[in-house]
Amino acid sequence: MKKKTILIFGISSFVGSNLAEFLSADYKVVGTYHKTKTKIPRVLTLPCDVLAKEEVQLVIFTVKPDVTIYAVGLTSISECDEAPAIADALNTLGLFNVSEYCQRYKSQVCYISSSYVFSGENRDYLELDTPNADTVYGRTKSFAEFFLQKSSLNYMIFRCCNLYGRSYRANHYTWFEQLQRTFLNRGNMVCDNFVHDGFLDVYYFAMIVKLAIDIELSNRLLQISSADYLTHFDFASKYCKIFGETQDLIHKGRWQFPQLDINTPDNDGTGLYFKLNISNVESLMDMTMPTLEESLQFTFTRMFGIKSKSKVKANSSDIKFI
Repeated sequence: MKKKTILIFGISSFVGSNLAEFLSADYKVVGTYHKTKTKIPRVLTLPCDVLAKEEVQLVIFTVKPDVTIYAVGLTSISECDEAPAIADALNTLGLFNVSEYCQRYKSQVCYISSSYVFSGENRDYLELDTPNADTVYGRTKSFAEFFLQKSSLNYMIFRCCNLYGRSYRANHYTWFEQLQRTFLNRGNMVCDNFVHDGFLDVYYFAMIVKLAIDIELSNRLLQISSADYLTHFDFASKYCKIFGETQDLIHKGRWQFPQLDINTPDNDGTGLYFKLNISNVESLMDMTMPTLEESLQFTFTRMFGIKSKSKVKANSSDIKFI
């Protein structure tokens, strides 16, 4: 049986590189980069500017992918606020070009969205709820979602919580890597304790993408998240428990979260909540999404972590996975 071909725009991004590494075990994977050339085993990489329509057309015509994943984007909420034009170009306009030629050459387009398409009220958000983002980042993501749902004949949208893991880009550390470097160097780190969201290992997300490709899911928006919703400080605390680190190095704080409407209520000062209802993905794929602690146990296992003997041992109980 012929392997499916997966084309990933944004192979040098955190999510794009991890998807390429994971999916290349079962599919033929081709990735594009703009300025940051990235080498991943078993993956062919090509230069392409998603804002140049002729380059996008040439790549899709040449590769003829079964599925095209759009992993390009500006994902920092503060950077999007500082450079809204760049955020709009990368998170939304580039997708327009990719979607147009995917439709022409009969390739399914897959978009990775965010829980931040919502405003952060303390309630469960359903997939049918109308996005009401209060950040530049969230609005660019919601515009892209709307465009695909209205214009594409064959799409998948994954609306995700925070995805964590390690990046392929040298000297460009993810927050997870910064946390690990803090413990390695025995430094101190202030972690946000205001914004509540899910946290999921990027490889777990990749498993869900593979399942969706295998069952040929089409024209669906799925919300993907851990089963619980915590802050970055909570994440760091549970990381200490699983990886056997000391919690004395992390401290509660409040990171910048630039909202467009300064009058947006923050739930009586208790924080912002981006709680995605995940019942549909669990039902559709007959699976149970992990809690953050279970996700971190999975992370510890796949990274072959070794605890210091003086540290607390991780919980060795079984984890429910796909």
